[in-house]
Amino acid sequence: MSENSKYDAIVIGSGPNGLAAAITLARAGLSVLVQEAVETIGGGTRTRELTLPGYLHDVCSAIHPLGLASPFFKDLPLGKYGLEWVHPSAPLAHPLDGGRAILLETSIDATAAQLGRDADAYRRLLKPYANKLDHLTEDLLGPLPLPPRHLSEVVSFGLQAIRSGKGFARSTFRDESARALFAGMAAHSILPLDQPITASFGLVMLIMGHQGGWPLARGGSQKITQAMADYFCSLGGEIRTGHRVTSLDELPPSRAIFFDTSPREVLKIAGDRLPARYRRQLEGYRYGAGVCKVDFALDGPIPWENPEVARAGTVHVGGMLEEIVASEAAVGRGEHVERPFVLLAQQSLFDPSRAPEGKHTVWAYCHVPNGSKVDMTPRIEAQIERFAPGFKKRIQARYTRLASDWEKYNPNYVGGDINTGAQDLWQFFTRPVWRLTPYRMPVKGLYLCSSATPPGGGVHGMCGYHAAKTALKDLRVIR
Repeated sequence: MSENSKYDAIVIGSGPNGLAAAITLARAGLSVLVQEAVETIGGGTRTRELTLPGYLHDVCSAIHPLGLASPFFKDLPLGKYGLEWVHPSAPLAHPLDGGRAILLETSIDATAAQLGRDADAYRRLLKPYANKLDHLTEDLLGPLPLPPRHLSEVVSFGLQAIRSGKGFARSTFRDESARALFAGMAAHSILPLDQPITASFGLVMLIMGHQGGWPLARGGSQKITQAMADYFCSLGGEIRTGHRVTSLDELPPSRAIFFDTSPREVLKIAGDRLPARYRRQLEGYRYGAGVCKVDFALDGPIPWENPEVARAGTVHVGGMLEEIVASEAAVGRGEHVERPFVLLAQQSLFDPSRAPEGKHTVWAYCHVPNGSKVDMTPRIEAQIERFAPGFKKRIQARYTRLASDWEKYNPNYVGGDINTGAQDLWQFFTRPVWRLTPYRMPVKGLYLCSSATPPGGGVHGMCGYHAAKTALKDLRVIR
């Protein structure tokens, strides 16, 4: 098509949500253009040789329980376009001092058996959700404010999920092992664990571990968006890369424009088109904690003190409940701790394509205050060494990205916030502002489809899907 061609829709940004919106529109018969600022598509799902040649590192997202659970992804033929999920033997391991470790197994009973006198409490907590992950994800990843389709299950979940991760762990379990396991799960909220709804993150992560697993994409996370892009192009869609949109005037004519961006980028690109009140609301949108991430190239696997940890694709490195609580609370106060909670992935153990034969990659990050310029690499390495003596000796190369660097890599990661906005109790339900339909901006034809809308962060595509469905109703297009 020529530059003057009229598209039905244009999507700014090629992350999973932008491509999800584009696919949904193209499947409805619309002509769609995706405009990407850099040369490679993917947003938070890119894979690059960050350290040494032949070592493939996931730049941002690495482990994808939501990708597997997403109702939208399940409806796509991504396997035909090269996406293959790899399932580690155990979804997660949580090492403890003294060579101990708790493994999240796919079996609820096998996990409970490790928890001593908390075994029965763990079974009582998780077994009501056995085989109900599809019901929960359908409602939890659904658009707001529609009522849930499985009301009783969602209400039961919500009564527990509304609580703080710290309070839930203490009241549900008696021993430190089970409390530590839950604290690591709840810390995925990227919030202080004494805040409401942080328990919800812990519950969801546990349920997905037991019901679907925490898989990784063979060959790197880039394979997810590449498969989405190839499928989109098979539907007649078009993708242009290497040009950052700075004004709506740069775009060819279209009936609808979608922003797979942060609210801050919306203001930069379309602020002059938006009503003053809506602009002020977007300006008040709150961004959450940042991350400091380190990618390692190793000359061998991590030498965990407990060898069972090597069975897990993901490892929570942070010790007991109180230590994890203290780490996340310090971040909330704008401080940096000596012993941060570290999220770690060891993809090359399960996907040999990630590194040369006999070598390995490690992906690790910790939470830091938004915009932090503090290099946490030594502290991250010390935490890993604590549970894997000899780890530092295996490092061949490392690549560190500070919280302050993330925004340079991707303007949507404001201050290093990879979730595109804090997901606390208020903003979880009012992303990016309180509107009956948050995907529709108060200007005809403009839509927001990024993780700054419900259901928020994660590689699941549901934000883009819901935004596109909203637009299809507005355009009176019936699939």
